[in-house]
Amino acid sequence: MLLVLWDVDGTLVRTAGHGRFAFEDAFRAVVGRDPEPVHFAGRTDRQIVQTMLGGRPGDAPRILEELAAALERRKDAMAAEGHAYPGVPEVLEALHRRDDVINSLLTGNIQANAVVKVSAFGLERWLDFDVGAYGSDPHEERSDLVAVARERAAAKYGEPTGAVLVGDTPLDVRAAQEAGARAVAVATGFADPEALRASGPDAYLDDLSDTAAAVAAITAST
Repeated sequence: MLLVLWDVDGTLVRTAGHGRFAFEDAFRAVVGRDPEPVHFAGRTDRQIVQTMLGGRPGDAPRILEELAAALERRKDAMAAEGHAYPGVPEVLEALHRRDDVINSLLTGNIQANAVVKVSAFGLERWLDFDVGAYGSDPHEERSDLVAVARERAAAKYGEPTGAVLVGDTPLDVRAAQEAGARAVAVATGFADPEALRASGPDAYLDDLSDTAAAVAAITAST
């Protein structure tokens, strides 16, 4: 079985800013003021919260708890204003139909928010959340999350024959490389396409609109 691990933001869906807005809502609810601007792309929710807090890391668990409720409140607006990227449903479904692929997530989002984001656009039916790895897991780096996902997949299905990360930033590519997984880069997010190519992914796609090409790139190691 090939374990295919999808990044969420910029790869599967565009949330029209509601992920960031939920962070701001949660921070205000706990700390009582607006956060300073923070770079989000490629970082885990734990890293984002720690950066927002600066010298007040003790508030992090409360903010992460409030974050889940804040995004759930925004789910309908996110569904109305955001979208899944072109070809995403078709590629997820095509992989889901294969007997040799497990579709899951590897994302900096806490698990509850990852589920809300993909469910807002009807993608949850093709993903096994049990074997994913998330920003709510006790790891700081994305590359560490690959081992978490592999262990969960092995416990449920048996040891995977390989793992592929599909993401939209050089940080996603680096995480795959550091973890010994294949990297498929998709230029639908906010990263500069040339920088994304230069990061050295095993495969590069402008988007997922060509289902056959995307499936071939993702499953090339099988």
